[in-house]
Amino acid sequence: MNGEKFTLMQYSISAILGLIEAEDFVIPEIQRPFVWKRSQVRDLIDSLYNGYPTGYIITWKNPDVQTKDGGKANGKKVLIDGQQRVTALMASIAGKEVLDQDFNKDRIKIAFNPIATDETKRFAVQDASHLKDKRWIPDISVVFSTGFKQRAFENEYAQNNPGVDLDELSETIGKLKGIANRQIGVIELDHSLDIDEVTEIFIRINSKGTALSQSDFVMSKMAADTTHGGGLMRKAVDYFCHLASKPDFYPYMTHDAEFQASKYADKIKWLAKDYDDIFDPDYGDMLRVSFMHQFRRGKLADLVSLLSGRDFESKEYRDDIVEDSYEKLDNGIQNFINQYNFAQFIMAIKGAGFTSNKLLNSMMTLDFAYTLYLILLADDSVPNAQIKRYVQKWFVMSTLTSRYIGSPETVMDRDMRSIGEKGFINFMNEVEAANLSNTFWNITLPQLLESSSVNSPAFNTFLAAQINLNCNSMLMNGTKISDLISISGDVHHIFPRAYLKNNGVDSKVKYNQVANYIYLDTQVNKSISDDAPCVYFSKVKAQCEGGDIEFGNISDTELLVKNLEENCIPADIAEMDVSRYDEFLLQRRKMMAKLIEKYYKNL
Repeated sequence: MNGEKFTLMQYSISAILGLIEAEDFVIPEIQRPFVWKRSQVRDLIDSLYNGYPTGYIITWKNPDVQTKDGGKANGKKVLIDGQQRVTALMASIAGKEVLDQDFNKDRIKIAFNPIATDETKRFAVQDASHLKDKRWIPDISVVFSTGFKQRAFENEYAQNNPGVDLDELSETIGKLKGIANRQIGVIELDHSLDIDEVTEIFIRINSKGTALSQSDFVMSKMAADTTHGGGLMRKAVDYFCHLASKPDFYPYMTHDAEFQASKYADKIKWLAKDYDDIFDPDYGDMLRVSFMHQFRRGKLADLVSLLSGRDFESKEYRDDIVEDSYEKLDNGIQNFINQYNFAQFIMAIKGAGFTSNKLLNSMMTLDFAYTLYLILLADDSVPNAQIKRYVQKWFVMSTLTSRYIGSPETVMDRDMRSIGEKGFINFMNEVEAANLSNTFWNITLPQLLESSSVNSPAFNTFLAAQINLNCNSMLMNGTKISDLISISGDVHHIFPRAYLKNNGVDSKVKYNQVANYIYLDTQVNKSISDDAPCVYFSKVKAQCEGGDIEFGNISDTELLVKNLEENCIPADIAEMDVSRYDEFLLQRRKMMAKLIEKYYKNL
């Protein structure tokens, strides 16, 4: 006996798809959602068409392994590696919908040009152009369908594309159909292998393919655990993230009898009626927060090691560390999914003015803020009534300074240790003193606002400040910035873009400065049209002095002055034309920075 723990076989693609359809191939808990890009699906089909190797599929026949649907494999072939390729084939050839990492069902359609002169451009991800261009077969799945009649198809194609050589066309279509007969190597792992060995195989293989994130490694590790409840913890993470994004998924979750009987089921069912999308965490977000506030570390790679029992000092692996780590992670997950905790945290973020996910620049920053909230809940040195305020200030400060944008895990790890060593309030005072000096408010922040990105952290914080301070939109009394962001508004230009371009300011970077952006009521924007500020604001001043109302609903000079102030618009805007555009931008940046400073210090 050679000691090999696998058997090598060959299956045609049609046979593999048939086994999937018959549910003879199943997906284990350690696998991920479909994460391939559409271009990767196209490249796979192209490789198969040209007879290029596409790698092996690895299966394992074990009756006891947990599968994605919550059941047991019961002797079926468990797909250990190759899920992404098999799913890609099911989508493109069999025409099946796939569930992506955002829990959206979608069809991936690959188009084919049988008369392409460039072999590298025979296949494409379908777009609108392929539906109009008669040279393209918009969706190759029709060629592989049971009712496909090749001769009739070729005749119709030739009619739509005069001059096509029917023999060459028939050969090309035959080659495409031949993909179904392409052989793929299947490695079947010996049933004697245990779940830890198979998980290790899975991790080693995938670390060399489409990169697994640290959260993928953690999820795989949890799924493989049969002693400490890791499998159910993994399901809690999976189902929470799924429900947070798609509450309508709840009835399907109830079909998992094992999970429904667990302590987690009742604790996440509130998500079935929660349609707030401020914070829809993915696996990484949920694991990171659960881990950080329990272990006071910031690097998820450490969690993989801890769940394996690693002692960081002695470099040894111990069972007691495994047990302690799973217990802590379980506590962290339960704290994360707690409805009260989650709702109070979201309330804090919204209370800071970040009422829409449009204003969020970094999920890492949000992750750390929730981590901090959970830490402070257990910190007796911080008054309970002050927790939300501290979380808000930290979140705003972190957003403004892009604290968790570059090397976020390193910074998070350092912050976790500093909070543990110094206490949160002392540490926060240090960070504020180091990062939010007068120089920051008066020089650095106006410079950060010198941007053309509508998603810049500084601009989004300015909008959050306006929401927090209950500011009215420009030229409207009673219509709030919060309403326009969450309901119907869009950013527009104070100096209209067409006006600037017509007067020589034709650089996109220049006319799309965030200091020229404002949230406007649609009707106000239409009234302004392409007029210079000196034109339309002069008319606004006139309507405040008894003239006809042409712009918005403000007809009082005091209200107009207040409206200009809360939108950080210079008082002499009615005298400004293109010659003063640069001066306007500079003034407004300083005013925006002052409003943000006022907002932050009032939190």
